[in-house]
Amino acid sequence: MKTRHSVFLHSSDLEQYNYPGDCPFSTKRAALTHKTVASMGLLSGPDRTETAPVKATRKELEMFHVPRYLDALERAGKGDLDPDGFAMGLGTPDCPVFRGMYDYAALAAGASITGARLILSGDADVAFNPSGGYHHAGPAKAAGFCYINDVVLAAMVLARAGKRVLFFDVDAHHSDGVQNAFYARKDVMTISMHESGKTLFPGTGFEDEMGVGEGTGYSVNIPLPVGTYDAAFVRAFAEVVLPLMKAFDPDIIIMELGMDALAGDPLAHLHLTNNAHVEIISDVLALDKPILATGGGGYNIDNTARGWALAWSVLCGEQIDDMSIGLGGVMLENRDWLGGLRDRVLLSDAGLRGEVDAQIETTVRKIRSTVFPLHGI
Repeated sequence: MKTRHSVFLHSSDLEQYNYPGDCPFSTKRAALTHKTVASMGLLSGPDRTETAPVKATRKELEMFHVPRYLDALERAGKGDLDPDGFAMGLGTPDCPVFRGMYDYAALAAGASITGARLILSGDADVAFNPSGGYHHAGPAKAAGFCYINDVVLAAMVLARAGKRVLFFDVDAHHSDGVQNAFYARKDVMTISMHESGKTLFPGTGFEDEMGVGEGTGYSVNIPLPVGTYDAAFVRAFAEVVLPLMKAFDPDIIIMELGMDALAGDPLAHLHLTNNAHVEIISDVLALDKPILATGGGGYNIDNTARGWALAWSVLCGEQIDDMSIGLGGVMLENRDWLGGLRDRVLLSDAGLRGEVDAQIETTVRKIRSTVFPLHGI
């Protein structure tokens, strides 16, 4: 396997903006991730670089978002929230108004577009934008802390260049905005592993959401029960996602690495450690495809930044295997783990594990019986 060139997308400009203090979403996670990987020497070397993103232009944003919505978003970022903007999701608890919100969203989206173009030009084999992953935003709708859908825009850039794109999302929340954008297309496959919509926003992402028309079978959802733990998560990935990735054989993979599936996240109910992310990222890398990775959810700031730093270490080929350090660390209030980038091993209640296993087995069987035949597997 050839040596990959990995690019970390970040700039101090992204650190100038933040959501209101009472909002669970924090842009500081990306800055903390950058600080962590820089301190570990993971941003320098012959096979990795740090690159400042280019802000998305209005024309680029209009590949997906309607002008009327972008106008309202820009006005709101200057302190003028009108009824039209409010009707499109702006000014809600999930999508609060803050100064410079349009500029921040356009820059964060530009980072994912920058990563896509670096991959297309051959200047990157792997690109990571921890400030990306705004997968809920619609063409004219803000939702779930998301204003501009950078994932859709990056996928469109790649698809317009004639590339087959596979989007794989491990955020705890279903990637409804991305799924909807490509629901009738077969050149962009979307696969989402997320907490079931029965227990978590946005209430979508069930097994029968498979796409329409020529896109039938190219939207794949793996809803997970409350309490899903590492081994069950990795098993579902191995039995469903990996075979579909190989069958679809994409030119480029986009991965959303939301960290709100980690145990202790205040907004979700899964029970993962970041060790599961290491296994999955490693398996995806083994497919030897270019990868554009983004951030996403994650509402315990320290856990999220540590998870992204660990993810970057794997993506750039210099995984820090500090499990022994982590196991000797200190657990604070059952959330904050001090000791290394890797989380400690968590033990789940045996009764809960049985229930989780049974529900995931049912889901796996459904997908293998309905989606797999459409791809000749």
